[in-house]
Amino acid sequence: MADSRPSLLLVDDDATYRERLAKAITLRGYDVRTAADVEAAAALAEMDSPEFAVLDLRMPGESGLELLRRLMVIDSTTKVLMLTGYGSIATAMEAVRLGAVNYLTKPADVDDILAAFHPEGQAAETNPGLETPSLARVEWEHIQRVLNDCEGNLSEAARRLGMHRRSLQRKAGRKRPAK
Repeated sequence: MADSRPSLLLVDDDATYRERLAKAITLRGYDVRTAADVEAAAALAEMDSPEFAVLDLRMPGESGLELLRRLMVIDSTTKVLMLTGYGSIATAMEAVRLGAVNYLTKPADVDDILAAFHPEGQAAETNPGLETPSLARVEWEHIQRVLNDCEGNLSEAARRLGMHRRSLQRKAGRKRPAK
């Protein structure tokens, strides 16, 4: 029965995030295989090419963009989504140029990820339910990314953000603002 489920390759070096996301996607009806790096992911894809792939951009060693190139050589019909905590227009354009169907920044929930595989009809101008995130939400997400980069070190994160440590501690401790 697993053969009737669409296959998805999930590649992220953050084991906790990878396993939680894999579980959530599996519950949505996908046959999920996971890998922590480019070599392991390429080996899985060569054994059985996935229909879908979710790739982290930044990983130790080769990047998700390199894996995207390799996946397109293995099977150009694989729909690839680039997922990253380090979004930029340049990497988004490069990912799409290399064959990705979409590009999302973390944190992204499983529904956002699965919807991103079908970008046609998902544009903001054709989907009135797609909202621009609030400034509070964008600020919170940026703080979380910087804290993640600093491995939770508040003092270092405060230095990088140019803010007082206590202010950062107060803002980082808040719940995720509504979209």
